[in-house]
Amino acid sequence: MDDDLLRPHLAPEEDQFDTTLRPQRLADYVGQTQVKENLGILLEAARGRGEPVEHVLLVGPPGLGKTTLANIIANEVGVQIRTTSGPAIDHAGALASILLNLEERGVFFIDEIHRLNRLVEESLYPAMEDFVFDHVFGKGVGASSQRLPLPRFTCVGATTRQGLLSAPMRDRFGAVYRLDFYSQAELEQIITRSARLLGIEIAPEATSELARRSRGTPRIANRLLRRIRDYAQVRAQGRATLEVTERSLALLEVDRLGLEPLDRRLLETVITKFRGGPVGLDTLATSLAEEPETLEDVHEPFLIQIGFLARTSRGRVVTDLAYDHLGLARPARPPEQPPLL
Repeated sequence: MDDDLLRPHLAPEEDQFDTTLRPQRLADYVGQTQVKENLGILLEAARGRGEPVEHVLLVGPPGLGKTTLANIIANEVGVQIRTTSGPAIDHAGALASILLNLEERGVFFIDEIHRLNRLVEESLYPAMEDFVFDHVFGKGVGASSQRLPLPRFTCVGATTRQGLLSAPMRDRFGAVYRLDFYSQAELEQIITRSARLLGIEIAPEATSELARRSRGTPRIANRLLRRIRDYAQVRAQGRATLEVTERSLALLEVDRLGLEPLDRRLLETVITKFRGGPVGLDTLATSLAEEPETLEDVHEPFLIQIGFLARTSRGRVVTDLAYDHLGLARPARPPEQPPLL
């Protein structure tokens, strides 16, 4: 199985497919009802006043539509969007180059904004607050500064880890929206729309089965749909029936709840090596020969969401639901000691 198949992060080679399936208007965006309603009010109010949209921070696990919403904001206002990521802006000069070339009311989208260089972040503060850029010429005692005016713009930041953002950065966003995992019904709508755009005939019951295994994440649903399309084309005359979909997903080792091999191995390791937990993240990562960040960002959010794993102050603990899903017996619990008199 492709280890990246169920990872919600966008792979570089997927960008053109992701863009093709991405809705362009808020009316076409499925799910995140509360976010969608609040954002719609924000956009309409800004358009009515002829002002740039307030700076927006989008928070949530990868693959839920933060980049899509950033593009929708630009489309709804009728302006261009400049896209970058926190690690890509490695010095203040690079930030200045982007900001000075924005159009009036343009959108500046920063993915992984929590990974901005500290000096770059501090240069962004006056740009977001006063629409000026403080540029320093020279070094030492001969240094001087100049305030460069910027077009009024909207900064849209996206982060999977809001807690890593500094308080001054968080405070500069006028609107903060948290995206949650999608329901099965919402994913079915997304899959139906994507199948139409991809030109694949998929049965309604197959759509439901795929939605159930997509980990509440549209990007994963679309990725699996493309693999099912390939399987149906090669082995089933191009039609994705329920049976064809189940065979395709079985070949990809995606189980009925959307767990992949590493998810199951993670749960089994906690159960068999650590008696169900608690176990620390670093210890667990070492046991699985994986990076702690991979477990924390990719696998744990979904396992916690479906109630298979819990984070406690002492470490990770597997729940009874995971034992039932894996068909494993719960470990015998030590008898309670009588209270001391």
